[in-house]
Amino acid sequence: MNSQDAIDLGREALMVTMQIGGPILLIALIDGLIIGVLQGLTQIHDQTVAAIPKIVIVLAAIGLCLPWLSSKMVEYTKDHLREPVTLRVEHNAGD
Repeated sequence: MNSQDAIDLGREALMVTMQIGGPILLIALIDGLIIGVLQGLTQIHDQTVAAIPKIVIVLAAIGLCLPWLSSKMVEYTKDHLREPVTLRVEHNAGD
């Protein structure tokens, strides 16, 4: 494996990670903003009022996105199992 292969593999892994984590993080961000605005308007600043809806919404989002997320992970894994990474080890004659 040369350095360009390692860079490409790392780049692809980061892209898949962002594709998998991005939708859930975006939903959590929007949820947090909406709850923060509602808490500001109603002046109810109890932490449990904010935490429970956030947990429920993020778990629901994970449940809805799970088939797509798992298919992306399986596709990425199959692509890399089809083409095994070969490591070239160079030995010095003096060792």
